[in-house]
Amino acid sequence: MWYDYRFCAYPDRTGVAAEAERHIDIHRQAYNHTRYEYNALDTDEDNIGSAYQHQKRLTEWKDEWSVFSEVHSKALQKTVERFYDNLSNLSEKKQNGHKVGWLKWKPPREYQSVTYSQSGFELKNTSGRTATLWLSKIGDIPIRYHRPIPDNATIKEVTLKKETTGEWYVTFGLEVEDTTLPEKPDVDDLDAEDCVGIDLGITNYIYTSDGDSVDWLNLSDEYERLRREQRNLSRKEHRSNNWKKQRREVAKVKRRIKRKVEDFQHKLTTWLVKTYDAVFVEDLNVSGMLQQRGNARNKQDAAWRGFINMLEYKGDLYGTHVVQVNPAGTTKECAECGVETEKPLWVREHSCPSCGFEADRDANASYNVLSRGLRELGLGQAEVTPVETATAVETDGGRSSSVPASRVIETGSLGVVRKTESSVMTRDEVPRTT
Repeated sequence: MWYDYRFCAYPDRTGVAAEAERHIDIHRQAYNHTRYEYNALDTDEDNIGSAYQHQKRLTEWKDEWSVFSEVHSKALQKTVERFYDNLSNLSEKKQNGHKVGWLKWKPPREYQSVTYSQSGFELKNTSGRTATLWLSKIGDIPIRYHRPIPDNATIKEVTLKKETTGEWYVTFGLEVEDTTLPEKPDVDDLDAEDCVGIDLGITNYIYTSDGDSVDWLNLSDEYERLRREQRNLSRKEHRSNNWKKQRREVAKVKRRIKRKVEDFQHKLTTWLVKTYDAVFVEDLNVSGMLQQRGNARNKQDAAWRGFINMLEYKGDLYGTHVVQVNPAGTTKECAECGVETEKPLWVREHSCPSCGFEADRDANASYNVLSRGLRELGLGQAEVTPVETATAVETDGGRSSSVPASRVIETGSLGVVRKTESSVMTRDEVPRTT
C-alpha cells in the first residue's frame, strides 16, 4: 500500500532555499529537454519512447551539459519519468473521449518541485516537533514534524515543492507492507448493523443509511474574499511586481479553501472507517458531472472523488471494507420493492406508488447503496422496513439528525454527536440481509 505524508518545510532557515530553487530549475530544463527529444528524435534509432529507455540518455546529457551533473542522479531519472507519466495521463484522457492538446514547454513558474526516489535523502532528528530532511546536493532542510512517520512505513520518495504562495512543503511517499496492516473482518462474519451505505447528496454532503447526515461546508466567506482578490489581480499590470504579489494573495485564498475541504474530508472519512466494518459508497463519474450543466463549482468543492479515494486508503489503514457500487438509479429505485420512480431534483421525499414506502429522498438512496454493497460482498439482498416519511432536519427526542459541517471541523469526529436513534429509521429498522 502506498500513501503520502506532507509537512511544512523551511529551507530559508538553513540558507538552502536558493540552492533548492536552482536545482528545481535544472530539473525543469531536463523536463523540457526530454519533451524536445521526444518530439525531435526518432523513437527507435535514438532509444527513446519510454522512461526507462530515455533515462539511458542521461549519461550523454551530463557529458554535453555539465549542469545536469550538479543534481542527484535518481532525481534526474524521476524528472524524465515525470514527463512520460504526464504523457500517459494525456493519452488515457484521449482514449476516454476527451479532447486533449499536447504537453507544453514548462516556464519557471509552472515547474516548482523536485522528487527524490529510492536514495539521496535522509530524515533526521525526529524526536521533537521539528525534524531535518537531508537532500543530496541541496543540504539540510528543517520541517515541522507534526506527526511521526509510522513504524511500519518505508519512505520511498521525497518531493520538495515551492507553492505559488511562496511556502515550501515536503511530501513523503510511504510504502506499507500489506502484512503489517490490520486485517479486515471476514465477509461472512459481517453484521448489517456494522455496515453503512452513503449517499453523496445535494442538500447534505453525505447521508448515511443509519440516518446521519452532514451538512455542506459553508465557504461563502472564502469565495467572497477570492472574488475580491481576483478583481484586484485583474487591475494590476500583467507580470509586474504588484501583479506577482497579488497573485500570491489569490493563491493563499485558494489554498485556504482547499485546506478546509481536505480537513473536513479527512475527519469525516476517519470517523466512517473507525465506526463501521464496511462502508459502501457510490462510484461517481465526477469528471463527467463537472462537464454537465449546473453548479459545477459546488460539485468541485464537494471533491467527491477525493473523498472516495480517502475512504479507500483509510479502509486499508483501519481494517474496514470500502466498496464502490453502481450509482445508477439509487435515487429513483424504491429501497423496499425496487420499483423506479422519476423524481425531479426539487422533490426531496421518496414516496413509492407501488408499495407505499416513504422516506427522505437521500435516505432512500443510502438504503439502496447499502443493499448493493451487501450484494457486492455476496451477503444477499437487504430488506427495508417501511417507515413514515421524515426529512433530514426533523428531530427525534430533541436531537437533530443533521450534523453541521462546522462541528466536524471543530471536533475532528462525529462520535460526539452520533445518535442512538435516527429520525428517519431506527437501528432496529436498518436494512438486514436475508
